[in-house]
Amino acid sequence: MGSLSIWHWLIVLLVVVLIFGTKKLRNMGGDLGGAVKGFKEGMRSEEEAPMQIQPVGQIIEGEVKNKMHSNA
Repeated sequence: MGSLSIWHWLIVLLVVVLIFGTKKLRNMGGDLGGAVKGFKEGMRSEEEAPMQIQPVGQIIEGEVKNKMHSNA
């Protein structure tokens, strides 16, 4: 009951390829890579340039005619 040899790993790899197919494995690898990339971007420190978010909506301009300060 020792560790698995290279031949055991090759047989396991062959079985996985036969079950899932190369196209599905390639898609899974791409999805995993995208998830890791998104995680790294999320963990970036604030020292790096943060993404600029553009405000959505309209700016309403006007003036205040009577401004009361309350000390209550």
